[in-house]
Amino acid sequence: MKKIKVLIFALVVLLPSILFAADTVSTTSTVVTDKAPATASAPSIVINNSDVCKSASSAAVQTQIFGFATGVTVTDENCERMKLARSLYGMGMKVAAVSMLCQDARAFDAMWMAGTPCPYKGTIGDAAKENWEKNIEDAPIDSKMFKKKVTESVPENFYNQNED
Repeated sequence: MKKIKVLIFALVVLLPSILFAADTVSTTSTVVTDKAPATASAPSIVINNSDVCKSASSAAVQTQIFGFATGVTVTDENCERMKLARSLYGMGMKVAAVSMLCQDARAFDAMWMAGTPCPYKGTIGDAAKENWEKNIEDAPIDSKMFKKKVTESVPENFYNQNED
């Protein structure tokens, strides 16, 4: 009886492992590794001249199917204005240099607050001040000194005339 119990135990334990045994046949496969996935590389934009008023940026996006890369330069207009004013001043054209800076509303307002208004079409000093007050629409659009006066004197449809 003991032999039968051992035989039944052996069948219960060994039979499932025999029936559900893993296939031991070995197979080999070849993996191609000489192809790299496509990559979008952002272009390098080099601006290493300190006398250029530009900055640069670039970006790239890559998916498994599509890649895109681009770059752009941006001009700093205020930097250009200051360099032009410096050049004019260096050539002895001081009024023209100040007029160049006065195209920026911040400089325009600072000059006005200091009591030295920006030159107006060849006039300086008190004559320029009178001309600016008569022709406030010629002041820089962002001027805080003339903002209220400009909105009061400019017709309502003045800035939308080209939309018709």
